[in-house]
Parts: sequence; structure tokens; C-alpha cells
Amino acid sequence: MHIRIILLAFVCGILSFISCKEDVTPVPEYESFTYSTEDADAGTWKTIHLQSATQVAVPAPSDPASAEYLAELSALKAMSANLTAGQQEQIGYWSTNGVVRWNEIARELVAKYFIFPMPNPDGTYPLPNGTKPDQYPLFPLSTPPYAVRAYAYLGAGTYDALVAAWHYKYQYDRKAPSTYDVTISTHLPVQNIPAYPSEDAVVAAFSRTLLTFLFPNEAAYLRQQAEAHTNSRMWAGLNVQSDIAAGDSLGRAIADLFIVRAKGDKMGATLGNQAVWDSITTAQTATGNPLWKSMETPARPMLAPNFGHVKPWTITSAEVYGTYRLPPPPAVGTSEFQTALDEVLHYSKNASKTEQHIAFRWDDGTSTYSPPGHWNYIASPYIHKAHLNPLRATRIFAYLNMAMQDASICVWDSKYYYFYPRPTNVNPDIKTILPIPNFPSYPSGHSGFSAAGATVLGHFFPADAGYFASQAREAALSRLYGCIHYRFDCEDGLTLGENVAKKAVELARGDGGE
Repeated sequence: MHIRIILLAFVCGILSFISCKEDVTPVPEYESFTYSTEDADAGTWKTIHLQSATQVAVPAPSDPASAEYLAELSALKAMSANLTAGQQEQIGYWSTNGVVRWNEIARELVAKYFIFPMPNPDGTYPLPNGTKPDQYPLFPLSTPPYAVRAYAYLGAGTYDALVAAWHYKYQYDRKAPSTYDVTISTHLPVQNIPAYPSEDAVVAAFSRTLLTFLFPNEAAYLRQQAEAHTNSRMWAGLNVQSDIAAGDSLGRAIADLFIVRAKGDKMGATLGNQAVWDSITTAQTATGNPLWKSMETPARPMLAPNFGHVKPWTITSAEVYGTYRLPPPPAVGTSEFQTALDEVLHYSKNASKTEQHIAFRWDDGTSTYSPPGHWNYIASPYIHKAHLNPLRATRIFAYLNMAMQDASICVWDSKYYYFYPRPTNVNPDIKTILPIPNFPSYPSGHSGFSAAGATVLGHFFPADAGYFASQAREAALSRLYGCIHYRFDCEDGLTLGENVAKKAVELARGDGGE
């Protein structure tokens, strides 16, 4: 039985890749552009986790007329002249949207580590160990809960770091190097903002530090990417070394503050242990209700039963358990339930090619960016085409991913509160199109992620709000077409995700950036 499920997952994964390749392949190039806004007041915007934009100090730079700075200009002039093909390629790769590139890097890391371990000979399953990340199974297991948290920390932290950078930029007001030496060769647009500290160095340092904490096996790779990013700004003639150094120091210091938050957000207890799993099963069995159970052989432990207790960003934990906990789904055996179950059986036998394609397109299973990563992929070209400066770009990623994480925390709370059976738990005649997720059915996680993502993107790109909403609904229905969710799972998940995301939109409207 276990081998059959593994093979089914493999086949579905291949079919999903073939049918939605355009949805998961990174964009290889971004054209350079001049920032659409300067945002000189952005240093006063409200931060997310930092107490203020000045919580981490940045020392004053040397005067542009000083011998020290003149020497830096001379060194930059030499660096940006006579570039090699490799240096030109790196300038083009990082272009003017490093925030989008680092989001892309995070998505690729999620896909790399989104792999479930095989069972031990005794039928138990090994779990990743953060203290031994290079031992099998590799740490982390980047399932959707882990993935959305990674995206949220990356977006929110980069946002705070750049608010701080903008504060110091305009406090010290040291211009771009070519302002002081017009003979410096520049290979990208010279932005109309102060150069000290370098916004790109802030982004690279924060991203490298944060992602190394989340994906410790990738330290060398992330260091290489960060160095390439910052070097590309000097090869392009945009920043002297002290611009880079100040940005690097600021980004790393703020990343350390976000890592402190991460260490205390209860994510470490998310997967649980045998005692936790037994306790949940015992309590749910005592209700006398039909229950979810793993369909794998040997039975795999329930996925992330404690994720509903992780610290949210835009709402409180009390609101997770109260305001946003869904009402009970239809009781198993009622006419309402039977109608929903029969609909799943219908799609099991009669799904059209279009419906199957939709199911595969939104599969987002193992070795993919995961469901929240799919929405980051959707967002990236909109962010780039708007020619947003890095602060405005990461502001969108911040609210997008905080909303999706908070929505998923609420989804997981309801999942394990109701412990509702999957359609296949109730009717073995249902043959699923997609692999069956190893956690309770109600509500649909895809629906919650997607409604939250669509709501936030619709706020930032109102002309396309209808498109985002239609994509969220398609993502939700994909789980019905895939025969792994009831319609009410999907509908209630959409409602929950939208309601949670409204809080993120409310915060965005009041942060100073509107």
C-alpha cells in the first residue's frame, strides 16, 4: 500500500509539473528600470517587528570631499570599467529588483526541502532534527506551514530593514558615487535616492542571514548569492564599499532581531511527537465523531498538529482560537454531508480534462514552491512591472505572506479542532486525482492561502483584483476536482482566508506607505 501511494504521488507530481510548468519556472531575466517612486519619507513608515527605524544604529558616512571617500570613488571607477562577461551577467541577473530575486531563491529552497521521509523498518517515520540539519531526513521539512513562515519572515524582515535603511539614507543624504565623479562608468540606472547605506546590501545581508537560519545546509550557497548581489552593485558603478558595508551591517543586525522572534514563535513544536499525536487522537476519539486518519501504510504521523499555536503577525492568538475559528462543518451522515460526499465521488469518476488540469495546476505538492509559494510566484511579475523600489516591493511580499501565514494558522487551528475526515476516509470508492494530504480535511488549506493571497494582491493591484479572486477560487476548486476536499472545505477556507487577510490590508493602509 505504501509503495502504491509513493508511486501515485510521483506520477501526480510529474503530471503536475508537465501541466503547470509555466507556473513554477523562475523568470530568468528582469530588465533594469528607474524606481517609480523615491519615497523620501519612508524612514517614518511603521515597522512590523522593529520598535522603530532607528533601533539599529548606522554610523555617519565619510564626507564626499574626504580623502577616504575619494579613494573609494577611485576604487569604484576601476571596478566598474572593463567588466568581464561574468560580471556583466551578474549585473543583469540582479538588475534592479534584488527583492524579487531573493524571494525566488527562497521559493527554490522550499522546493528543494519539501520532501517527506520514508518510513523506518519498524514502521515509524524519522523527523528532521534542527541540531543535525545535514542528517537524513534533511532539515527543514519545508511543508506549507514551514514554507509560508519562511516567506513571511523574509518579506516582513526585509521591509523593516529597508524602512531603517531609508531613514538613514535621508538622514545622511550621501548621493550616488557618480554624482561626485561623473567619469565613473554606470551600467544600471542611477536612482534618485541617497546611496548610503546601500539598499541592495541591506536586502542581501538580511536575506542571507535569515535564510541561513531557516535552511542551515545552504549557508555556503546563500553566502555566494549575497556576495554576487552586492558585488554587482559595485561592478555597476552604483555603490562604493562603505555603502555596501553599512547596508550589510544593518541587514545582518535586523535579521538577528527577526531570528530572535522566530526562535520564540512556537514553530519548533509544530510537528509534535508521539505523546502529542496520541493525546490528540485520544481526545478526538472520545467525541464519538467520525475522524480523520492517515491513509498511508504504515500510517504517517499527522502533519504539523501544533501549527495553529504559532505566533501570528497581524492578529492575536486569542483571535485565532476565537474570532477566526470556523463553525462546525456538516455532521457526517447528514443529508448536507452526503450531498458533498457524492459530489466528490462524481469528480472521482467524471472529472473533465479541464478540471483535471486545474487540479494538477494547483497541486503544489512535494518538490514545489508549496501553495503560498505559488502566490509569491504570481505576485512577482506584478511587483516587477510596477518598477517598485525595493522597499515598496518587499512591502507587498511582507503583507502578502503575513496574511497567508496568519490564514494558515487559523486553517490549522480549525483542522485539528474538528479533526474532520477526508472524503476517502468515509468512502473508499473515491479514487483521488491528487495525493491525499496527511492531515484533517476541514477547511482547505489551499483555499485559505489563496483567498488571503488574492485579497492582499487585490489591494496593491486593484485593477487586477478580479483576476486574483478568480485564481483563488480556481485554486480552491482544484482540491474538489482532485477529490481530496469537500466543497464546504473549499468555500469555508476561502471565507476564512479573506477575513484574516482583511486585517493585513487594514495594517497596510495605516503604515504610511499608502
